[in-house]
Amino acid sequence: MPLYAREFFDELGIPFANSTVVGNKYYATPIPGDPLRLRIEFSPTIRANTYGGLRVQVIHPHTGEVDATVLTFSDHETFLRRDRIESEQPGYSQHGTFDTYHCAREMPWQGAEFDGLRRAIEQYTHVWFPGAWATATPSRSPGRTVQQVPTPPASTSAGRTR
Repeated sequence: MPLYAREFFDELGIPFANSTVVGNKYYATPIPGDPLRLRIEFSPTIRANTYGGLRVQVIHPHTGEVDATVLTFSDHETFLRRDRIESEQPGYSQHGTFDTYHCAREMPWQGAEFDGLRRAIEQYTHVWFPGAWATATPSRSPGRTVQQVPTPPASTSAGRTR
């Protein structure tokens, strides 16, 4: 099942205009013209297809990884409300994580709260990209949870056919 990475990073609300999501990774150039890049990917746990946080990295195009850290979902209370509702306690298999096993059209990270992660990423980028967060403008106002919207049906084109 897909991770819906683009939707996850949109919901996270990182404000860098010069950014993209490729596969399950977020890439950004926080300071235009600077060689350092920001890469964020899901951090796996010891269980297959289960993720416990985000791995945030500073990458140089010629020398590779300069620095990296893992921001765990449990440390940043990303799934605190969900885990309380489901009575998941620390030490149980699903506490503070999400996996790829979910219903169709449902985000695997449903119920996530992004404020703690966003603040941690902001603090991290202040070290490596001073001033970049303050000068960036978010592409949209981040929300607290994802709203499910049905996919519109495919329509036939009125254009020419072969």
